[in-house]
Amino acid sequence: MQKGRLALGLAALLLVGIPSLAQKKEITISDLMDKGTFRAKSVSGISSMNDGVNYTAFSGSDIVEYSYKTGRAVDTILTAAQLQKFGLKSVSDYEFSADEKQVLLLTDSAPIYRRSFTASYYIFNRTTKEIKPLSASGKQSYATFSPDGAKVAFVRSNNIFYVDLATGKEVQVTTDGKFNSIINGSTDWVYEEEFGFPKAFEWSPDSKTIAYYRFDESRVKLFNMTKFEGKLYPDNYSYKYPKAGEQNSVVSIYCYNLAAAKSTKMNVGNEDNQYIARIRWTKNPAKLAMVRLNRLQNQLDILVGSSADGTTTTLYSEKNDRYISEVTDSYLTFLDNGTQFIINSEKDGFNHLYLFDMNGKQVKQITKGSWDVTDFIGVDQKNGLAYYIAAAKSPMQRELYVANLKSGESRMLSTNAGTNKAVFSTGFKYYISFFNSTTTPMLITLHQATGKQIRTLEDNAALAQKVTEYNITPKEFFTFVTPEGVTLNGWMIKPVNFDPAKKYPVLMTQYSGPNSQEVLDRWGLGWENVLAQKGYLVVCVDGRGTGARGEAFRKQTYGQLGKLEVIDQISTAKYVGSLSYVDKSRIGIWGWSFGGFMSLNAILQGADIFKMAIAVAPVTNWRFYDSVYTERFNGLPNDNPSGYDDNSPINHADKLKGKLLIVHGTADDNVHIQNSFEFVSKLIQANKQYDMMVYPDKNHSIYGGKTRLQLYTKFLNYVETNL
Repeated sequence: MQKGRLALGLAALLLVGIPSLAQKKEITISDLMDKGTFRAKSVSGISSMNDGVNYTAFSGSDIVEYSYKTGRAVDTILTAAQLQKFGLKSVSDYEFSADEKQVLLLTDSAPIYRRSFTASYYIFNRTTKEIKPLSASGKQSYATFSPDGAKVAFVRSNNIFYVDLATGKEVQVTTDGKFNSIINGSTDWVYEEEFGFPKAFEWSPDSKTIAYYRFDESRVKLFNMTKFEGKLYPDNYSYKYPKAGEQNSVVSIYCYNLAAAKSTKMNVGNEDNQYIARIRWTKNPAKLAMVRLNRLQNQLDILVGSSADGTTTTLYSEKNDRYISEVTDSYLTFLDNGTQFIINSEKDGFNHLYLFDMNGKQVKQITKGSWDVTDFIGVDQKNGLAYYIAAAKSPMQRELYVANLKSGESRMLSTNAGTNKAVFSTGFKYYISFFNSTTTPMLITLHQATGKQIRTLEDNAALAQKVTEYNITPKEFFTFVTPEGVTLNGWMIKPVNFDPAKKYPVLMTQYSGPNSQEVLDRWGLGWENVLAQKGYLVVCVDGRGTGARGEAFRKQTYGQLGKLEVIDQISTAKYVGSLSYVDKSRIGIWGWSFGGFMSLNAILQGADIFKMAIAVAPVTNWRFYDSVYTERFNGLPNDNPSGYDDNSPINHADKLKGKLLIVHGTADDNVHIQNSFEFVSKLIQANKQYDMMVYPDKNHSIYGGKTRLQLYTKFLNYVETNL
């Protein structure tokens, strides 16, 4: 019922006549970047209860327990009034103990880098209704219950601690932690950014041992940033940042036995120039598994060892001619039977799921086909079912599937075409589906594991109705074949009141980085829609190297970052310029981060094609960027100097002809402003004119307060003036 009403509202938008359109409201930058006019509602803080029958979620500041079956509230776990009683205003996250009698509350979090943070944690006792601070000795990071719920481990000041909840006693596990030197229990900058996790410790299943990372950053060189912050004498912030080809941290894995109060070093080999991408505990019996990659990231080994003496054996190995794709949290899953595990691999040319025994022998390839599994959700081990997200129908869409581990048969559970993801209950009896598409804002529904829909949790019908009041033209998907014979996917947003007899200027938007995707069937209103109101055609194309089209398409850019990608964006501009309704003399391009690198390359190497470009936080020389990311896709600088230099914008500055705006934050810890400063130095020496916006104390995302409002207003003004 709600779905039908939603579709009708958007259909009305698309069918309305031109005279009527002229009277509709216009989207403003303020709507998008300040007011949140088109922000979709969601369901946050979802956590399944142990019984798999109920779940909890935030309701305002309250944490409420709901029945999956009926949707009715069955209990209120914690109220805003209870928080206020103990001096707390709100909670941003929470975790139940294993017996669900206690809740770990996260408040007052403060970011360090992209994923890392410090926070104040509290323990809520559901029986006594008391809330107590986890520690009185300063903020903590990544506080986590032990599986038996008796203790909580956390990180403070580069050391690991745990608190015995029965006695309140705090125990310090490591003592050598020191900023810019030794890190215990959390990751260094490059691991956090490129392997995607900040918490670097794991409780053993029996709660007797804590496995943890130790990073020795001593040999890593410092990078310096000035933090102004309104001070008369600004601070100099220094942190360890390994650039391509430079030395990384020496990473060790230890297991701390709580009873013996002793740490044992695990044997991960003699090579100190490698990565441990993840650690995981096996099941029945519990041993520690470590996913090891060599420096070039083209060989992966899963090591399994005893926490008692640190000895290890190799469970599984895999090599790749180019690189092993990023290891994520879902890469390695050990089954409770203690005899099998599941990994994903591209060894047949596409990313698929594989079942192995504990001797490292392949039991079964779970998924097969000329398409990629994009996310492994988990395994219903009782019924032998694996759930995953794939781009099997189209690279531009995502579907939810279930695979039978015994028969190998897969079945699609999602029914809506677009972008699907799911959060399952404990025991995999229910799941909450999150669906959206270019014509449907976030639709959140509850389902049985069979796929049968039980009810709608949020349909965003009000948002769907609201957009019908505005001048919005829909995205249109298209494909074209480049002069090299490559088929590329794209979308375009045509100007409001589009007249095919007219010729329009074009702004191309893209990211283009390895395994990324911008051409997806998903909901989103952005400043592209404002541009469409102003008479611009907006185009986005995913070139070679982007995701969900198999390993060969994804990895053909290896060793030459920016070469094929730039060729494809130039080919896109030429294709778009050939359309009867496009003014080929007025084509611009913009992008952020890797997309900024690309927009610079486009206006430099395609100087006669592009009239203007905007580059936000761009990499201008791959020698300036971090080791893990850059070497994964480009190898080592000494082994591949041309791959680093041939397509770095800094080496093409003298080719600039069009108008160029460069934007960067001075506190960008990811892509340092050094990139932009070194590049504009080259422009100056080449006597090239450029425009630049610098954002003091802003990081890679350039946000906070009214910053985004001012930033995107600048973008819009620049396009209107120069395109």
